[in-house]
Amino acid sequence: MALAPQPNPRRSRSATSQLDESVTIMFERPHRNRVLIVLFDGLRPDLVKPSLTPNLVRLQRRGAVLGRQRTVYPSETRIALTSLVTGATPDRHGIVGNSYLDRQSPNPRSVDTSDARMIEEMDAASGGHLLGVPSLGEILAANGRTFAVLASNSAGATRLLNHKARKFGQVTLSGHFPCIATSAEMLREVETLLGPTPAPPPTGTPDLASQAFLTSAFLDVIWPRLRPDVAILSFGEPDISSHDCGTGAPKTLEAISFVDRQFGRVLDWWEAEGLSQGVHLIAASDHGHVTVHAQADLFETLEASGLRCGPTPGAGIDAIVIPGQVGAIYLTEPSENVIRRAVGAMIERPWCGSVFTAGGAVDGIAPGSFAQHLVFADHARSADILFSFRSDDRFDPFGLSGRTWSVDGPVGFGVHGGLHAKEMSSVGILAGPLIKGGFASQLPSSICDFAPTVLGLLGLSRSATMTGRALAEVFIHDGEDLPSTVEKIYETSSGAYRQYLRRVQVGETVYLDSADVVARPSNLA
Repeated sequence: MALAPQPNPRRSRSATSQLDESVTIMFERPHRNRVLIVLFDGLRPDLVKPSLTPNLVRLQRRGAVLGRQRTVYPSETRIALTSLVTGATPDRHGIVGNSYLDRQSPNPRSVDTSDARMIEEMDAASGGHLLGVPSLGEILAANGRTFAVLASNSAGATRLLNHKARKFGQVTLSGHFPCIATSAEMLREVETLLGPTPAPPPTGTPDLASQAFLTSAFLDVIWPRLRPDVAILSFGEPDISSHDCGTGAPKTLEAISFVDRQFGRVLDWWEAEGLSQGVHLIAASDHGHVTVHAQADLFETLEASGLRCGPTPGAGIDAIVIPGQVGAIYLTEPSENVIRRAVGAMIERPWCGSVFTAGGAVDGIAPGSFAQHLVFADHARSADILFSFRSDDRFDPFGLSGRTWSVDGPVGFGVHGGLHAKEMSSVGILAGPLIKGGFASQLPSSICDFAPTVLGLLGLSRSATMTGRALAEVFIHDGEDLPSTVEKIYETSSGAYRQYLRRVQVGETVYLDSADVVARPSNLA
């Protein structure tokens, strides 16, 4: 491991926890501050530009931009959204994948977190402890604050944004699935005004109707009726079109332009009304996309090493391989020898990127692998072997940098889940009465920072379970006393295979930056 400290003379040795305390005190105002978070699923920061997203650019100019914003790993939607509302990394909240194997139940079963009913059943079966930490909905309810979620993502993703909504009587509306609405009265009012909840469009068609539906629901019903202290408006685009059409395809650009226009409606309302009523506006994305350029022979490689593969537990299955862009392998016999044998076969293949197994301070138990805790993946639900497909910075057919291998993603289409910088980078823009205007922050930040920041803006204390920090650097009352920043580059290898992992520490908070199997960085001795 090599250290590359990057001190900034403007930042002192003050701890992040002290900043969080000062933020809470700072924002205790007589009036009631509010927060609206608008999410753009899968939007890469380099696609935010005047020709495509003029309204997001308008917010950038009058607010604060997070120039080094990152998501969590695996860089998948439902993991990231759970981190957003808990302010915690996956090793704490326990949603370790869009899909994962639940080995803690009496009969191990595959969990698909896109299934809202499954999430509710699992939460009930666990006595209300599906997540290992409290989420924003619970914290706000405990402090007498109101919360509303409007989302056109999958039913499960919508539920994870506030899985306790029914318990606390908080509003949830879906852009596609009226059955998961948590207020029948509110759903009736919205559908009476706007018509029926839109059905999902055919595959390959941008999902536009639901984005407009939810925008109107917020502007015409939710805000006038409830004026929630915190609201989340989550657009499912451009993620859907990136997967189905390609990250820079014409249809995807159409979807990006459309959701930006919907955001423009929100921005117009905010400038005319919301701002004067103490609403702070946050625009963000949960991850980026890269493009598939080749198919990986993952199953053939594992079977050649003596492991019989399957998607679910069953007779004769040695390795349960969770489908998706993130490689999650659960072994029937997770012995050190089996793990080493599987990893040894994988790292010989050209598609194998970063690999993580249980381990010590840096190295995993399999030669060439990193310890899972370095990427905050050491949870009881985590796979025995977690890996990313190898990626590079070459341009895709649309002129966007970032390509990867895949086991099931079609060549030429967008995917995410790994640790390439374009998957980890995400949008972060904040504006409001207490936020600096025309400000660009180069201090590292992540999706885990939004929940403690929201609480700070409301004058509420940050939960001790949160790994994120309040983004004090964007607050107008912040002084020069900011945490120091130190970057660490970890290295491990086995034979010709060599991988690197970059993490950045800001005060007491640690962020993942990126990782891959690449040429030796020039800044390493």
